[in-house]
Amino acid sequence: MNETFDIYNLFFLVLAGVVFWRLRNALGRRTGNERKPYDPYTSTEGEENPVARNDNDGNVITLPNNSKTQKAKTEVQTTVIDDKAFDAVAPADSALGKTLRKIAAKDETFHPTEFLDGARFAYEMIVMAFAAGDRKSLKSLLNREVYAGFDQAISEREDRGEVLESSFIGIEKANIIDASLRAKKVRLTVKFLSELITSTRDLDGKIIDGDPKKVTEVTDIWTFERDITESDPNWKLVSTETAN
Repeated sequence: MNETFDIYNLFFLVLAGVVFWRLRNALGRRTGNERKPYDPYTSTEGEENPVARNDNDGNVITLPNNSKTQKAKTEVQTTVIDDKAFDAVAPADSALGKTLRKIAAKDETFHPTEFLDGARFAYEMIVMAFAAGDRKSLKSLLNREVYAGFDQAISEREDRGEVLESSFIGIEKANIIDASLRAKKVRLTVKFLSELITSTRDLDGKIIDGDPKKVTEVTDIWTFERDITESDPNWKLVSTETAN
């Protein structure tokens, strides 16, 4: 009985030793030089190479220092002017053409044809928002002084119980006719030739102005402004004038 007990004890001791040896080889031992566990929520500011991750193939992908990369891009960046696009808006030797090129040299995001596309869209939005009394949309597109004038006109219309009905047909022409660059402020004046159907009804629904069946040509001269030192790419309407 004792011999049997001793044999089993010896067997289990040997088995335990084998298992311990395999675990030790598989997991290794702490030496004090192990890499600390990665914590994605720990700030890495001040580290030269803050983040590294492993992809599915086990390759290490090191992310570059963003501030250094951005600085390098800024140092080698140059402004490229599309002469044909600028010439289509204003001749290079004209005062307007020269000013537009100066603006492009100061603001790398500026392109005259892209600006006109945006100005057309803004024109339609503003005209329709004014007709609908949509102050929220107007406030995001107008500067403080112009918004105050639009707001007052809407309020007076509402006080009289009048309703302005407007259908936007389209813009026939939109041309930049003036430009200025003063310090950090850029102003561009655009002449719009558009087609609208407008009419105003009184409190009783009677038409008191315009014609709901007639297309009218309207010429507007609007000036837009932008601070080129700000990251916001949007322009604000700062002046309006109706030519007819």
